[in-house]
Amino acid sequence: MSTPGPSEVGVLIRRWRAARGLSQLGLSAASTVSLRHLSFIETGRSSPSRAMVLKLAEVLDVPLRERNSLLLAAGFAPVYRESALDGPELGAVRAALDAILAQQEPYPALVIDRDWNIRRGNAAAARFFAFLRAGHPTEVPGPPNVLRRLFHPDGVRRYVTNWPDVAVALVRRVRREAVGGATDERARAVLEEILGYPGVPDGLRTLDVTVPTLPMIPIRYCRDDRRFHYFSTVTTLGTAQDITLQELRIECFFPADDETRANARSLE
Repeated sequence: MSTPGPSEVGVLIRRWRAARGLSQLGLSAASTVSLRHLSFIETGRSSPSRAMVLKLAEVLDVPLRERNSLLLAAGFAPVYRESALDGPELGAVRAALDAILAQQEPYPALVIDRDWNIRRGNAAAARFFAFLRAGHPTEVPGPPNVLRRLFHPDGVRRYVTNWPDVAVALVRRVRREAVGGATDERARAVLEEILGYPGVPDGLRTLDVTVPTLPMIPIRYCRDDRRFHYFSTVTTLGTAQDITLQELRIECFFPADDETRANARSLE
């Protein structure tokens, strides 16, 4: 009798376990699933129930989008929905996001999705980027995207005085998130795109994502003798049960000095 090979769901669970740095024994203890049963699931000798898939996904902190993929691989229907951010069902969420963005005035704030697309921004962000873009006839390709804006030669890169440090920090952040399991092919495609832009150092392709970085990476802009020195914080929506909401990040920029405070107010 031949031994069955690893099932699709077993391969995915093993991949997530490796991404989280857990041994089979560690996952067995954390999930209170017997080591023998867990081994059988990963090798395809046992088919997990729907409840088992969700339990292991919870222990492994698998994002909701990938939990649906695990369920599909195990032969079950997805359970997490992906709502349109501009749809009526998320009206209350949009109102909450807009309130957070408004509170950040007169400093920029953005709502970014998993692919680094800019989904919403406050008036300060619109004013600031309009100031940086004024007089430039060409636009960055594609939808508004943080990575494209900072890496494309027609974006704001020319005004970022510490761009090499910012570029390294951003590429490490994108790759670290991918190592953690967010294997969105669209985000990977955007990363490959920006690394191919003119003037982007080849060394960014081989960065070691395990190297520790500073908890806050400042970003310094300068145009027309006006300097802006910002640092940012990132907020996520806790306990989200909708894929769209879980993947949103709110990035708020704070002034690092009095000159930035004065210059930000001058744009109002």
